[in-house]
Amino acid sequence: MAAPEFVHLHLHTEFSLLDGACHLDELAKAAKEMGMKAMAITYHGAMFGAVGWAAACNKAGIKPIIGCESYVALGSRLEKSGGGISNAYNHLGMIATTNE
Repeated sequence: MAAPEFVHLHLHTEFSLLDGACHLDELAKAAKEMGMKAMAITYHGAMFGAVGWAAACNKAGIKPIIGCESYVALGSRLEKSGGGISNAYNHLGMIATTNE
């Protein structure tokens, strides 16, 4: 029986200042060496490394997957209640499925 394939879908790189230190080229190369066919990057509320990630993965011969992590909270971002930060939020990971 063949081992199941693994695709990492939650990963931060050098562009996630507080969460990651992996360099795009080195990460893509390591993924290829471990036999991965694809790998995703997910940044908190931004996609700063998306273009570089796609280039690094294409160079290494693996499929780049682009993602983003968002926080979903109760209420509106426009509300200014002054009551402090609420702990009532959820962490939502989103993965792009098309180029659109």
